[in-house]
Amino acid sequence: MPARPTKTTGTMSAEPGRASAGLPAHLEWTHPSGRVLRLDFTKPLIMGILNLTPDSFSDGGLFFEPGKAIDRARALIGEGADILDLGAETTRPGSLPTSAEEEWRRLGPVLEALSKIDGCPPVSVDTYKSEVAAKAIGLGASMLNDIYAGRKDPSILKVAAESGVPIVLMHMQGEPRTMQADPHYDDVVTEVRDFLLERAKAAEDAGVAPSRIILDPGLGFGKNRDHNLSLLRHFDTAMPREYRAMMALSRKAFLGQILGGAAPGDRDLVTAVASSFAVLKGADIVRVHNVAPTREALLVAREVMAAA
Repeated sequence: MPARPTKTTGTMSAEPGRASAGLPAHLEWTHPSGRVLRLDFTKPLIMGILNLTPDSFSDGGLFFEPGKAIDRARALIGEGADILDLGAETTRPGSLPTSAEEEWRRLGPVLEALSKIDGCPPVSVDTYKSEVAAKAIGLGASMLNDIYAGRKDPSILKVAAESGVPIVLMHMQGEPRTMQADPHYDDVVTEVRDFLLERAKAAEDAGVAPSRIILDPGLGFGKNRDHNLSLLRHFDTAMPREYRAMMALSRKAFLGQILGGAAPGDRDLVTAVASSFAVLKGADIVRVHNVAPTREALLVAREVMAAA
């Protein structure tokens, strides 16, 4: 099936940290079901995290049961989430892979329920498996989020291209089981940038339109505290300006370290602060567990960006 053309409208968005390279202010695409979806990049967008796992590092399986997951999805929408990101495989440091069958068993009922919610924003699925991605799109998912950036299962890039959905490509050194053992870089900013450019090119070669490619530096994935802080400080130069950029630092361990050992559930305020800094450095999307405080922080960031 040929890639669907991407529609774009509006003027170019102003990005304080990254110079725009002709990126449209609005991205509009048509889901295979015929539903038209739209993201408005004239403002920073919030992707709300919904973990469908029994052992997430941040919420410990609170939303593993489908009914609780749907309630949480409604809450995230009510708080102002622009995108929902469903993850059914734990990728915390030291975690082992989940089978495609089990991942789908967790995803299927929730995706089906979300497809019946009026006004539901675009739903992203956090998976690196092309089989799961294709099934998810068939049940209404309209974005993909791949922590391996198409390296683990390159066919996922074809799934994105043929269905016409946007895809997030993330940098990770190693794999979840071993990534935090002893991460090393000679120049983390340059190495992450080069990796993301290479993976974006791979996605384009597979047929994904550049406007549908979103890049994520992968804070916490094969990076220590100093690496994470350097990528946040230099986000404007680490992220290739030809593509949209996402920052996903919600409740990360390095934030807890800064706070003197705060538990994951106590990191939402610092997540909001760090996310607003990322927006000031050019992030188009921030991915967080708790939308409400981040939404308020981004309102302030928007006022700063609009100031003379």
